[in-house]
Amino acid sequence: MADYKAPLRDMQFVLNEVFEADKLWASLPKVAAVLDTDTASAILEEAAKLMSEVIAPLNRESDEQGSRWVDGKVTAPDGFKRAYELFCEGGWNGLGGNPDYDGMGMPKALTAQVEEMLQAASMSFGLAPMLTAGACLSINAHGSDALKEKYLPNMYSGVWSGAMGLTESHAGTDLGIIRSKAADNGDGSFAVSGSKIFITWGEHDMAENIIHLVLAKLPGAPKGPKGISLFLVPKFLVNDDGSLGERNLLSCGSIEKKMGIKASATCVMNFDGAKGWLVGEPNQGLACMFTMMNYERLVVGIQALGAADMSYQNAVEYARDRLQSRSPGGAQFPEKAADPIIVHPDVRRMLLDMRVQTEGARAFSTYVATWLDKAKFSEDAADKKHAEAMVALLTPVAKAFISDKALETTVTGQQIFGGHGFIREWGQEQLVRDVRITQIYEGANGIQAMDLMGRKVVANSGRFIELFTAEVQAFIDSQSDNAAMTEFVAPLQEAMMRLQAVTNDVLEQVKDDSSAVGAAANDYLHLFGFTAYAFMWARMAAVSLPKQSADDFYAVKVKVARFFFQRQLPQTLALAANISAGSASMMDLNAEQF
Repeated sequence: MADYKAPLRDMQFVLNEVFEADKLWASLPKVAAVLDTDTASAILEEAAKLMSEVIAPLNRESDEQGSRWVDGKVTAPDGFKRAYELFCEGGWNGLGGNPDYDGMGMPKALTAQVEEMLQAASMSFGLAPMLTAGACLSINAHGSDALKEKYLPNMYSGVWSGAMGLTESHAGTDLGIIRSKAADNGDGSFAVSGSKIFITWGEHDMAENIIHLVLAKLPGAPKGPKGISLFLVPKFLVNDDGSLGERNLLSCGSIEKKMGIKASATCVMNFDGAKGWLVGEPNQGLACMFTMMNYERLVVGIQALGAADMSYQNAVEYARDRLQSRSPGGAQFPEKAADPIIVHPDVRRMLLDMRVQTEGARAFSTYVATWLDKAKFSEDAADKKHAEAMVALLTPVAKAFISDKALETTVTGQQIFGGHGFIREWGQEQLVRDVRITQIYEGANGIQAMDLMGRKVVANSGRFIELFTAEVQAFIDSQSDNAAMTEFVAPLQEAMMRLQAVTNDVLEQVKDDSSAVGAAANDYLHLFGFTAYAFMWARMAAVSLPKQSADDFYAVKVKVARFFFQRQLPQTLALAANISAGSASMMDLNAEQF
């Protein structure tokens, strides 16, 4: 199994050359006050050392051992507690946090790179700071000043961690039917009761306190999702002087035995009149949660990207070393018993499929992160509104398309190993198991597709799509006099026209067919994803073409871009045909005929 090596050169390329992050950061005063290019480079280099030297070596053994639950107490795998201490001592837990409460205030475009390294090193470990960051986002956006002052500094420092209590056994996507209740204690606090499942790191021994954000309903609340409120419920109550008080009335009933991410504790959490405090306004819990959802859903895509990149690193190392048969053109290494399998066209196909998806995902996730930064930090109201619309449009694609393709990528990496890919010691089967959850949690990918097609396209008659189209068209126009870019720009233009055509097709279908959105959603999301990646690869090619003769990095980037346009983008033709076919054949069978 290969040792994890953070792809720093590619990250720097995407940040500094493709998206010119230094110009973006300089245009955002709050970011410019804390960050420049040199500082960003230093942060990435230090993160790479921590992830590769401290966290990645724990990944396989922690998967074997798993978290352990005994009498309500959860113990993290060996090495996790010390690694978490080192992670927090370096300030990584508060990298993107609000500086007013001791966070570092870094933009998402930068923290996204650190998150990729962390998730590639160990998804199970990475979930702990990921959930803490999500909880902090909601508290910072919607909590009272008193809650922020009391909880955020210790959460940013990692002394306390965070967890999100949304799901119940009968209520997954449909949170409107949750049964958890909250009763007013009359002193500004509430008694929260109910049982939550699938609570990642809801209990553990790595932090002194765990701050749960729990969805529950107040007495007399409206039915459905409009009656949900959000409560901050600490594992240990916090005294006025900041010290920890008595244990709150909550407990871990069990942890799940899972397909993957076995080292993380996925908990059943029971709240038995636990004391909590309202975050935001009554009955506005979902709005408070969705503040962090765009960030968290992007991070889930980044999780998947990390696993995919680790699988690619493993597969390349193996393909260079594994000897099997001779090259179709004759022996490439006649002194050896056989040639390494990397000489074979089909192995190269698999490796390039992995590479274009991984590097495309890195560029796309960074692209989405830049829009998040504009939405958060811009001081221009029009720019902020534009960025918010782009975030709304792109987030479901970032979550679902990246994770769907990451599963394919990890399976392909396993396939390159042949039988050895099925054996635990090589690490490839763990990546397949671990990445699978990214298609399910934080909103299953089918829901992401429905969100994109239904809410972000049909509900506003394609206005968000028009913003993305204008962005892509501006790039295409900028390359009109660059003949060398024709091989990339021409198919990008065709893909955009195809996306526009099927968008209009669905907008027509929905006038007469209530099933049109659901029938088109998955294919539409993937069509959008391939088109967005084409935009990313064209932008990377535009930067690389003038530099390819001077540096092999850029020459390789152009070659890989060429593979994407020739061998992957044509999949949009089949996807478009699926969408245009409508829902009739899908809905024709009745339930008993399945």
